[in-house]
Amino acid sequence: MTTLVEGPHPGGFLVWEVLRDYTRETVTLASGAGKLAPGTVLGKITTGGKYTVLTPGASNGSQNAAGILWGQADATDADAPGVVLVRGPAIVNRHEILWPDGITEPQTATAIAALAALGILLR
Repeated sequence: MTTLVEGPHPGGFLVWEVLRDYTRETVTLASGAGKLAPGTVLGKITTGGKYTVLTPGASNGSQNAAGILWGQADATDADAPGVVLVRGPAIVNRHEILWPDGITEPQTATAIAALAALGILLR
């Protein structure tokens, strides 16, 4: 028998938000970010203002958590649009957030604090 696996749904990580037209924005995801799933924590590149996967070791701005991807996006070969939860007040399920591979506990704590400063609380 075939086993079916259900992936994350757009916005499935969201518990509550004050108003979707206020908390979300359509942004540009930088080419090379790859195929991204809903709930991926993103950083914002300082030069150009494009978003990419949170990269704690970077120095281009993407080391700072700047939002959470709402739906799927493919920015493998070209820039792509994506809806991102960029501000709160909002509450998200911490167990449905996707962190980059290899992120450490201190880096995660720093990212959680950065999201909290935006009004996005992990519960």
